[in-house]
Amino acid sequence: MRVLAAMSGGVDSAVAAARAKDAGHDVTGVHLALARNPQTYRTGARGCCTLEDSRDARRAADVIGIPFYVWDMADEFHASVVDDFVDEYAAGRTPNPCLRCNEKIKFEAVLDRAVALGFDAVVTGHHARLGADGLLRRSVDMAKDQSYVLAVLTRAQLDRAVFPLGDSTKERVREEAAERGLAVADKPDSHDICFIADGDTRGFLEKRLGAAPGDIVDGRTGTKLGTHNGAYGYTIGQRKGLDLRVPAPDGRPRYVLSITPVTNTVTVGPREDLEVDTVTAARPIWHETSDTVDCEVQLRAHGEVVPASVAVTSSEFVATLKTPARGVAAGQAIVAYRPDPGGDIVLGSATITAGIRASAHA
Repeated sequence: MRVLAAMSGGVDSAVAAARAKDAGHDVTGVHLALARNPQTYRTGARGCCTLEDSRDARRAADVIGIPFYVWDMADEFHASVVDDFVDEYAAGRTPNPCLRCNEKIKFEAVLDRAVALGFDAVVTGHHARLGADGLLRRSVDMAKDQSYVLAVLTRAQLDRAVFPLGDSTKERVREEAAERGLAVADKPDSHDICFIADGDTRGFLEKRLGAAPGDIVDGRTGTKLGTHNGAYGYTIGQRKGLDLRVPAPDGRPRYVLSITPVTNTVTVGPREDLEVDTVTAARPIWHETSDTVDCEVQLRAHGEVVPASVAVTSSEFVATLKTPARGVAAGQAIVAYRPDPGGDIVLGSATITAGIRASAHA
């Protein structure tokens, strides 16, 4: 099989490419140049998609013995990931840019180009498994599992994906990289958002959206508790950095409960007011044959799973949680899993539109 190995410059993608070659595939490595100005992206231990990463990827391809190319996809990345990130925050939602990058860049733009060039599949270093049945499963290394950010992929995309690392722990991947003589064996993992160089998300958004002062109000009484410079600087469940001028009568901390762009209002309240027992979501990707199923759902990257009953239509995904969850944010993904001895199976995913509190049903 002729495959294209997406090589980010990290240890995972390098070992994935090497394993694909060992499996007898005709492998070509490609690094995606995603930054219009690479100097503005993170480097070193907190980097991703930089000039440094491109050089590391090229050196790894040389050691593995495969052809290597760089594809400039900066414009696609900026439109589909960076602009989307800003637009989502402006709309009061909390996006996941890594998920969007997988969906729009690595498994849409790249895969489409690869197929057009005659490749059969795309190989990546994601920690997830594709079983013989073609179903996406969690990695054996739960601490590194990336099935959550891959659950947005369609059946057609999964059929042309190869994830060679799903049966290995991250520790084993690093050991193998060293055994193969790959210089990236000890390279730290990338963290945070690659296109925000200093890690200041609020500052990044303010530069693009401008200051937009508004009120912070109490969710129970409507009392004004403080002000903000932009509702986009807050996320559901946030506790720190609220700068409330009126202390809570009970002395307990307050959390962000909701963000309303129309009135430019941030609503806060006690921790228990974050609890929801129903989650609605849009744009479902569903792989299960039944449209109603008891399963487990994950509501954010690296979040805990919650037992739920899920009902799916062509346009909506509704999860009734059997245990209330907190910090459910519109814009994040909800991913449904079915426990399985061979690894939890991804049943489908959707983009959260709302979390509804039990009291709201009364």
